[in-house]
Amino acid sequence: MDKIDSKIISLLQENARYPLKYLAEKVELSSPAVSARIERLEAQGILTGYHATLDPVTLGYHITAFINLTLEPHQKVEFYPFIEACPNVLECNCVTGNYSMLIKVCFPSTQELDIFIGQLQTYGKTETQIVFSTPVQPRGINISVLNLSDDK
Repeated sequence: MDKIDSKIISLLQENARYPLKYLAEKVELSSPAVSARIERLEAQGILTGYHATLDPVTLGYHITAFINLTLEPHQKVEFYPFIEACPNVLECNCVTGNYSMLIKVCFPSTQELDIFIGQLQTYGKTETQIVFSTPVQPRGINISVLNLSDDK
């Protein structure tokens, strides 16, 4: 990966709907050359998808929360399919510390969050933090800090 790839990735993280022509102008290459680079970045597993960003509150999901969960290692076989199937789970991470799972969820109400926490408590102890605000929204990785070559 070189500085041109880095610039393409940064632009796509900014707006994945930028036309190839726009990307090509920004990196001073032809559209086919940019397309080939994007395909290569996808094949290498660097670019893994393109996503729309939604406003949960506008959609009626007023409660965002992080839930810590204790989970015994032998429970993972049962827990992973359960958590994967939960549509309100935005993210689930296996973490270190006093808890073994950190789960980000979004619900229309605290009542629905409470029901979900009850389901989680069949697996282990929980601790929940409800989000009041998000001063830094989810964002891409700043790859401009990598030491990249100028090769094209």
